[in-house]
Amino acid sequence: MAKRLLLVDDEPAIIKGLKFSLEQDGYEIDVAYDGAEALAKFEQGGHDLILLDVMLPGMDGIEVCQRIRESSQVPIIMLTAKGEDMDKILGLEYGADDYMTKPFNILEVKARIKSIFRRAGAQREESAPSVVSVHDLSVNLDQRSVTLSGQEVGLTAKEFDMLRLFILNRGKVYSREQLLELLWKNEYSGDLRTVDVHIRRLREKIEHTPSKPEFIITKWGVGYYFTDK
Repeated sequence: MAKRLLLVDDEPAIIKGLKFSLEQDGYEIDVAYDGAEALAKFEQGGHDLILLDVMLPGMDGIEVCQRIRESSQVPIIMLTAKGEDMDKILGLEYGADDYMTKPFNILEVKARIKSIFRRAGAQREESAPSVVSVHDLSVNLDQRSVTLSGQEVGLTAKEFDMLRLFILNRGKVYSREQLLELLWKNEYSGDLRTVDVHIRRLREKIEHTPSKPEFIITKWGVGYYFTDK
C-alpha cells in the first residue's frame, strides 16, 4: 500500500514541486496551505508522515506540531526558511522528528523520508515481540511503545530510537557527537544542541523527576548513559 504524506506550506510553488516529485515515487499526497487546514486534513487520518512548514499564516507550524503530538506520533519533518539554530531546535523540541532548511534539494527530502520509513519498517520486521523492562519502565521494541508505571508514554520516532539505543546498551557512555552520528547518521550535519534537546524531552517523558534523572544520566564532560541501578 502506498504511503500517504501530508504537505503543509503556504507557498504554492513549493507544494506543487514537492507533490509532483513525491508522486513520481509512488506516494499519495494531501496538501494544506495554512495551520488550520493542516489540522483539518490531519484529523481525517491515514497519514504516514507530515512535511510541515514553520512559517504559516495564522497558526504557525510549531503550534500545529504541538497539536498533532497531543494525539499522534506520526513522523513530522519541519521545513523552515530561517537559518537560526534556535528555530531548528525549537521545531525538534516541540515534537518534530527532523527538520530541513529552505531552499532544500528534493533528493535530500526523499532521502529523509525514506530513512524514517526504513527505521520504522526495520522494527516491524522483527520476528517476535521484544520487551525490555528496567524498574517500572517498559519498552516494547517490536511495537515501538513505552510505558512508565503502567501508563503509556508517547515518544517521537527519534526519541524512541534514542531510548532504544540507551536501554540496549546500559552503562555505555555516548558523547553528543556519537549520538548525532548513530541516530541521525548522514541525514544532516546538525547542531550538537539538538542532542541535548532530545535528551531533555526524553527525560521529561520517562523520568519520575526529570531534574534528578534515574535512567538517563549525564557524565559531565563526556556524554550520556542509561543505568538500571
